[in-house]
Parts: sequence; C-alpha cells; structure tokens
Amino acid sequence: MSGVLGIYGKDIDEISQMMYYGLYALQHRGQVSSGMSINNNGFIDYHKDMGLVNEVFDKDILKRFRGNISIGQVRYAFSDEAKSIKNTEPLVVGYRKGALALAHDGKLANYIKLKDKLEDEGTIFQTDLDAELIANLIARHHKNDVEDAIKNALDEIKGSFSLAIMTNDKLVGARDSHGMKPLSIGKIKGNYILASETCAFDTIGAKFIRHVEPGEIVVIDDNGIRSIKKRPEKRALCLFELIYFARPDSEVDGKSIYLSRIESGKVLSKEAPVEADIVIGAPDSGIIAAIGYAEESKIPYAEGLIKNRYVGRTFISPTKELREQGVRIKLNPLKENIAGKRVILVDDSIVRGTTIKQTVKMLKDAGAKEVHVRVASPSVTNTCYLGMDTPTKEHLIGSTKTSKEIREISGADSLHFISIEGLLKAVGEENGFCRGCFTGNYPVERMN
Repeated sequence: MSGVLGIYGKDIDEISQMMYYGLYALQHRGQVSSGMSINNNGFIDYHKDMGLVNEVFDKDILKRFRGNISIGQVRYAFSDEAKSIKNTEPLVVGYRKGALALAHDGKLANYIKLKDKLEDEGTIFQTDLDAELIANLIARHHKNDVEDAIKNALDEIKGSFSLAIMTNDKLVGARDSHGMKPLSIGKIKGNYILASETCAFDTIGAKFIRHVEPGEIVVIDDNGIRSIKKRPEKRALCLFELIYFARPDSEVDGKSIYLSRIESGKVLSKEAPVEADIVIGAPDSGIIAAIGYAEESKIPYAEGLIKNRYVGRTFISPTKELREQGVRIKLNPLKENIAGKRVILVDDSIVRGTTIKQTVKMLKDAGAKEVHVRVASPSVTNTCYLGMDTPTKEHLIGSTKTSKEIREISGADSLHFISIEGLLKAVGEENGFCRGCFTGNYPVERMN
C-alpha cells in the first residue's frame, strides 16, 4: 500500500505546508519513502527521498516550493530492491507534449507484460515503478488532448490503482474499475484535494465531498472539477483496507473504519465466546475490534500491551529477524493488568505468524494465566498480487497450517479467526469486496 495526495488551488500561499500535513496524516500507508512535486506556472519542481515525511522535508525545502498544483506520496515497497532512491515517487517525467508527475497506490497485474512490450519497441525504463509504465503509456497516447491520453493509457492497465496525476495545468485523479484502492475528494476554500483517505482532509481542515467511484477519472482545473467515467466493473474494494490498512478515523467508500472494526469485534465475540477476566487488543489496529469484543461479551476491556509509538508496523518489516526484533521493541506487557488473569487477546489479522507467537509468549511471561487469541479477519491463505505484501505462500502461516496448528505454534490456549461471513456482516455488505487473500478468488487474474 501507499498513500497519495493531490491539491489544486487557485489561491494557495502555502501549498507545500498543506501537502506536508496531508502526507503526514497518510504516513501509516507507507514508511519507505516520501515525496511531493509542485507545478509553478508550468515548471514542475519536486523533492523526494527515503524516509518518513518529517525526515524528508524541512522548513527550507517547503519554503522553496511555490505553485498552485501539487501531488505527493508516502510509499511502501515490497522488496529490498524496490527500496531505493530511484523508486521514490512522485515520478516526474518530461516528454514532447510537456511534463507529468504521477503518484500511485496499488499494483498492476499486467506490469511485466506491458513493460516487455514497450521495451521490445525501444522504451528504456529508469525505475521499477508501475508509475513509470503508466507515464510511458500516457506519453504514447498523447496526440492532442492529455485527458484522452490518460483515459486511453488507463484502459491498457489491469490491476489495482489509485492515481494522482499532475499536468501543466490540471490535477487528475483516477481509480481502477473495481475500486480496489480508495480515493476521495475534498475541498478547502475553493481548493480541491484528492487523498487516499479522508483523515487527510481532517488534518488540513478540508471538507470531505465524495469518494471517487470505481473506474472514474476526475479532472480538476480552473474551470472546477468534472468527471470522466467509464463503465465500472464489479466493485471489489480490498477488505484489508477495513481490517488493517486504513486509519480508524477515515471513511472508505461510505464505510466508517472505526465502526466496521467495532462490529467485527462484536461478531467475533458471538462466533467465539470464551470465559476470561479481561479483553485486550494488539496495538494499534487490533484495539478497536477488542473494544467491540468486550462490549458484546460484557468482559472488561483493559490495556495489556503498551506500544512504543516510535516503532513502525512489524507487518511491513523486510526480514523475519527484523520482524521478531520489532515485536520486542514495539510492545511491552502491562504486568499489573494481566498477571494472574485469563486474557482474551484480539488482533486484527495473522499473516506470517511471527508477531502473535512473540506476543503470546510476552503475555505468559508477564504472568497471564491463560491467553485466548481472537482474530478479526479470516485466516490469510493466498498470495496477493494486487498490493498486499504476501509475495509467496511460504510467508503465509494460514496457507500451510490449520487454526489448531497455528494455536499450537503461537502457544495460545485457544485461537479463533472470524469467519468470512461474519466479517462481511460486520462491514454491512456481502458484496463489493476483494477477498482473494482469504478465498483465492481475485477480481483480476494474474498476468505477469
């Protein structure tokens, strides 16, 4: 996952500061690199580097930027190879019709196929980014109208994407035809904003307008905002947006992330009740489901794990050794609350199994009498090729182990995953979601 942001303003004195705080609000979507580009009367300036938003940008850099259109990205990368300065975004390119800047969230299913085709025709690629492929397609299709070029380019790509594109005089947002990746529209003082999540609007004081629809392209310029729609396909928002990726204070496609997670905890309590003294959550994304579990079960909620706020998500650490070390640095048990207690530990998901094993051990070492694990997502059994970091099946404990075997490996006294039916009931809709990592059925077939 990554986070994208775009601003089009008629009268913005400090657009770079708005971008900074908007990207800061989206930091949870990617911690590998940060960047922004700004259009100043047709000249595109940019700055990007490895690191968090507050590490990449300082006051001097922000003061340098002047203009009225800007896009930015916080990026997550799958592999060590992808974590290099050449693969930072936004991607800024020049071609015979002008200049473009692109920021992309998602993963293209036909990237290799299209890249091989373009390379056979003489195109030289400088990065490993899906965004560079999209930029090349736009340049090839650009005859007279850049909007037609963007539309024709997006017709060629398959997979998941939310895009923020900046031309010499326009800000363009686009979403894949299944709506797998989120994108929303906001407004502040006559200035339009595109963002992966609505929490970015709150941070910079903007008002949420609406979500970009699946398959929709929105164009923002001096004449306002207009929509170029193509026929959407069956809606398939990534379920992990609601389970894990999105911030709880965001709304995605009309669904409150907070309420969805509360309901998943309540459903989980009904599906897998157990006698216990307290309910605790795995910080941070498991806490809200734990509150829901406690409300439904009438078992008191308590803090049981204290998080070091300066440590990133262990789920996206690159190696097994770093993930295990990250758990020990990241979490510390609150012995006063858990010693001698029967504890229900609610987590948002179990992907590799590294974190849950370490966490159960920490709780038992701290004196927990029993530890019952409840998971607010079904078991992840299939590799995702559309944006989630599960490149091969051997990384997925659910693909090779049963729930009973995962319980034994984790050391828990009991373990239960929410059912797919229960999760869909919690989010209030049976259709409209990609659930491929749980079922193996994806809305776009693997093409690479």
